[in-house]
Amino acid sequence: MTVERVTADFWFDPICPWAWMTSRWMLEVEKVRPVDVRWHVMSLAVLNEEKLDELPEQFREAMARGGWAWEPVRVCVAVERQFGGEALGRFYTALGTRFHNRDLPRTRETIAAALEDAGLPAALADAADTDEYDKDLRASHKEGIEKVGQDVGTPIISVPGPDGTEVAFFGPVVTPAPKGDAAARLWDGTLLVASTPGFYEIKRTRTVGPIFD
Repeated sequence: MTVERVTADFWFDPICPWAWMTSRWMLEVEKVRPVDVRWHVMSLAVLNEEKLDELPEQFREAMARGGWAWEPVRVCVAVERQFGGEALGRFYTALGTRFHNRDLPRTRETIAAALEDAGLPAALADAADTDEYDKDLRASHKEGIEKVGQDVGTPIISVPGPDGTEVAFFGPVVTPAPKGDAAARLWDGTLLVASTPGFYEIKRTRTVGPIFD
């Protein structure tokens, strides 16, 4: 029997290490389940712009208008609008590897190098310093966040559930990113709980940070 493939829409902010871990897990899920990931952009800066005073100082400066948190996500939107979702996925992999696995500085040079590695014009890095794509950024962010509500962060995943209706959720937050059968089990379990009517939350205190391969 042929199993129908489904599309999992994935909203991310490239500066978030936990979203990065989840995204690497989703690439594993594509290998072991009939799932195709479709990438979208959301923004922690947009999410937090009305509550900057509640953030620690170092995050407040990054998230404020003109802070560095705006730069990578603007370039992501420029990539998606000009070259499509598949190119956005390539760029996210190149950029996230530099930001998270290699811990390179969040600079224009790092962004430009990631663009070149993804086979994209380095000139797209210029989008970091302009609000040209902010309307599209906010629209993409809104599309994702409205599926789950304001009390979450990144990533957000939306996928058809077992009965065909949409199932959307934040997370899962996991480290290291599961692979192979472990990735498949986590996917199956996540869909099971997320598609249960009235189910909202499982959580425990994090005892380790992101473990990058």
